[in-house]
Amino acid sequence: MRALKIVGAVVAVIIVAAALLLVIGIPSGFLTSRIEERVERDTGYQLTIAGTTKISLWPSLNITLGDITVQDPKDRDGSKRVTVESVQADVTLSSIWSGHPHVSELIITNPVVHRPLLRERYRVASTPGRPASTPDDTDAVTIDRVKIVGGAIVLANVRDRVERRIDNVNADAVIDSDRNIKLTGTARAADEPVKFTIKATAPAPRAERQNIPIELTLDAPNLLRAPLSGKADVRLNGSVVMINGITGTIGDGAFNGWASVDVESKPLVKVDLDFQRLEIATSTAVVPPSGSQPWSDAPINLTGLNYVDAQIRISAAELNISDARFAPAAIDATLAGGVFKASASNLGTYGGQASGEAIVDVSSGNPAYAMHCDLVGVRALLLLKSVAEFDKIDGKMQAKIAVRSAGASQHTIMSNLAGTAFVNFQDGAIRGLNVAQMIRSLTAKTLSGWQEADEQTTDLSQLSASFRIDRGLATTTDLNLVGPLVKMTGAGNVDLGNKTLAFRVEPKLVMTTEGQGRTSDPVGLGIPVVIDGSWAQPRIYPEMAGILDNPDAAYAKLKEMGKGLFGANGGGLGGLLGNLGGTLGGNQSGTSGTTGTDSNGSAQGGGLLGGKLGETLGNLIQQGLGGSGGRGRSIPPIGSAPEAQSTTPPLPPPTPSQTESQGDNASPPVQDSQPMNDVLRNLFNRSQN
Repeated sequence: MRALKIVGAVVAVIIVAAALLLVIGIPSGFLTSRIEERVERDTGYQLTIAGTTKISLWPSLNITLGDITVQDPKDRDGSKRVTVESVQADVTLSSIWSGHPHVSELIITNPVVHRPLLRERYRVASTPGRPASTPDDTDAVTIDRVKIVGGAIVLANVRDRVERRIDNVNADAVIDSDRNIKLTGTARAADEPVKFTIKATAPAPRAERQNIPIELTLDAPNLLRAPLSGKADVRLNGSVVMINGITGTIGDGAFNGWASVDVESKPLVKVDLDFQRLEIATSTAVVPPSGSQPWSDAPINLTGLNYVDAQIRISAAELNISDARFAPAAIDATLAGGVFKASASNLGTYGGQASGEAIVDVSSGNPAYAMHCDLVGVRALLLLKSVAEFDKIDGKMQAKIAVRSAGASQHTIMSNLAGTAFVNFQDGAIRGLNVAQMIRSLTAKTLSGWQEADEQTTDLSQLSASFRIDRGLATTTDLNLVGPLVKMTGAGNVDLGNKTLAFRVEPKLVMTTEGQGRTSDPVGLGIPVVIDGSWAQPRIYPEMAGILDNPDAAYAKLKEMGKGLFGANGGGLGGLLGNLGGTLGGNQSGTSGTTGTDSNGSAQGGGLLGGKLGETLGNLIQQGLGGSGGRGRSIPPIGSAPEAQSTTPPLPPPTPSQTESQGDNASPPVQDSQPMNDVLRNLFNRSQN
C-alpha cells in the first residue's frame, strides 16, 4: 500500500505542477522539491530526485524524472531502499482541468529493491510518527497501465558477504475502473526462468484490513514440473501478510491450505498445505554422478537458510521429488537460526514404509548434516534406481541408517561420513550378474569389473551386512549372501569418499539343486576371493596365497568340506584322507585308506561321491603337495567318450637311464581319474593342467 501512496503522491504533484506550467511556467527545481515533500508527508519515506526532470506537452503531457531513491529515513546504512533509473508518466490534458488526474501509462525503468538479509529476528518498536494525510476522493489519481522494465530485487548481508538476486523483472499491470488489476511478468530467480500472472482487486482507498482476493498462475519449469494456479484471500495485518483459503492445482493435482509471512526484520514463513500430488523437479544442472565418476568438489551453498525462519507442514497423497516417489507423505519441517529439521513417519515408499529425521545446520561456516531413518519392506530396485541410479539389486529391503557428516561439497560430505548402517535384502536377485559363473571363471583368470550382462541374474534368498562408518570408510565383518545355488560370506570396507572397495569374500557353490534350505546345508567347494578397486570396475581374483604353505590347515579344510561334498556322514573320504595323510606324514607311496561299511555291510560313500572320488582327490593333493616330478594332467574336452580314456594304454615303464637320473626321490606317476575330471569340468568348465 505504501508503494501505491508513493506513486500517487508523485503523480499528483507532477500533474498539479504541469497545470501550473501551462499557465505561468515553473522551474524544475521547484517541481522536484514539491514532489519530495508530498511523498514524505503521505508515506513517511524520504524521496530524493538526483537526476533531471523533463516535461513535454506534445503529443501528450509527459513528465520524466531521473535517478530516484526512496528509503526509510531511519535506515542509516541504506540497506532498505529503492532506486529507479527513471519514471515516465503520460497524462491526459483533459483530466487536469476536470480535477481528476488520469495517467494513461506509467513506465518505471530499472527499479532495484534493496532488502537486508538478517540472521536474527527483532521486533521494531512502533513509534508515533508524522501522521499520513488522508487523500480526498477529488485528489485521487487513476492509472490505466504500469510497466516495469528491467527490475531487480537484491537481498544482501554485508557482514556475511552474501547476496541473492532476482533479476530481469519485467511486468505489465493493467487496472480497470473497478480497481481490478491484472499483472503479468517474467523474471529470473537463481538464474532460473519464472513466469507469473496475478489477478487482484485493489481495496477502497480508506479500507483497513480488508481481504484482497488474489488469483495466481506460476510457471517455474525448473522447480515445478507443471504450472501452478491458485486462489486465496490476502489480508495485511501490520507487518504480517495473511493468506487464507488457499486452493489451487499443480498440473492436475489439487491442493489447499493456508500460509502467512511476517516481513518485519527477518521473515517468518508459516505454511500448511495438503496436496493430491506434488511433483518437485531438481535443477537440470544437477546430475547425479555415476559410479565411475568422482564426487563433485563444486561448493554447495546453503547459507540462504540463515536468513529466513519457517514452520512447514506438507502432506500429499503422492510426493515426487525428481525421480523419487513417496505415497502417502506427511512431512513436518522447521527452520530457525540456520538449522533445518525435517521429520517423516510412515512415509509410503515403493511398497514399504520409511520413517526418520534429517537435520541440516548451516549456522556456522562449515555445514553439518545428520540423518537417521528406518526402511521396512521397500522394493529395493525402484528405490535405489530413483535415488542413486543403482539397478543391480532387487528384493524386499529393510534398513536402519544413522549417519552424520560435515562439508560444503559432495566429496567432503561423503569423505566425512560417520555412523552405522544395516541393510537386508530378501527374496530378490542380483541383476546383471551370475555369481556362480563368476566363481567358475575365477579358476582361469583374474576378472576386471563385475562381468555384467543384462540377461544374467543371481537369485538370492537373503543378502545382509552391517557397517560401521568412520571418516567415510564403511567397514563390515558380516557380509552374507544366501541363494539357491550360491552362498557367500565376507568382510571388508567401502571408501565412500573415493568410491573404492576392498573385500575378501568366500563364495561357495552348492552342489545340489535342493538349495540352502536343507538341514545339512552342504556348501560345496569354497574359494576365497578378493574384490578391490573402484566400485564401478573392481578387480576380482582368487586369494591363493598361504593355502599350500600350511598343509595341516588345508587338510582340516578339506575334511570339513568333505562333509557336504562326499555325503552327510563324510563317507567316501577314506581314499582322500588316506592319500592326504600319507602325504603329510612323509609317505609318498600314495596308499589310500579303506572305505567303511555300515551295519548291513554296504560301503559308505560308494559310487561317484564315494571312495573313487576321494581317492582321486587324494592323488591330486598328493601331487600338489609333493611338488616334485610327475607328469601333467588334463581334463578331456566336453563330449569326449569316457571309454576313450579308459582304453588308453598305460605309460611304459621307465628305462634304466631314466631311473638312474631320477634317483631315489622320483615320484610315481599319478593316473587320471575320469570321475574327478567330470566334477571339475561341471564346476569350472575348464581344464586342469
